[in-house]
Amino acid sequence: MRKIIVLSMISLDGVLQAPGGPKEDESNGFQYGGWTAPFGDEEFNKAMMEELKPADYLLGRKTFEIWENYWPEHSDFWPGINEGNKYVFSSTRKTSDWKNSNFIDAVSSIEKLKTEPGRDIQVWGSSELIHLLLEHKLVDEIRLKIYPIILGKGKKLFDDNSNPSAFDLTQSTVTTKGVILANYKRAGNINTGDVTV
Repeated sequence: MRKIIVLSMISLDGVLQAPGGPKEDESNGFQYGGWTAPFGDEEFNKAMMEELKPADYLLGRKTFEIWENYWPEHSDFWPGINEGNKYVFSSTRKTSDWKNSNFIDAVSSIEKLKTEPGRDIQVWGSSELIHLLLEHKLVDEIRLKIYPIILGKGKKLFDDNSNPSAFDLTQSTVTTKGVILANYKRAGNINTGDVTV
């Protein structure tokens, strides 16, 4: 069975909106596009190169529309994104000129994707889609890059509909710029107890 892996750059307060550049996603008046730019270093670049290896991709419509206008012309940096299968969760889009783009519009289609042979499926950006995946316990791994800043507002990685789930930390490091790189895999249900006993 293929895994669904969420990869996200987030602020301390969980914002994932427009990490890459000022014009990436200005929706709802977001003013801090490109907030990750000051934090690059060798450790971070090494982790990114690992994550940019060929995979398949599950994207929300808004993220897909940002990407389809950018990545086909910048394949020298990330050739895998053009070659990989892109599954776009959308009720409005049905076609694209970007090769290997496929459109789905139901949770059952995502569940079916997981059972099919192929590479693991990465989810980048796509906050609303991530919320849906977490609600239905479809996320197998979460790979976070946690930046030492608070943005105050913007699209968040988690919302109140996430299905309670436990995750194990499988790998972690801290870059020279203070970015925490932390990988988690699903570990089942939450265990509770009483710390006063």
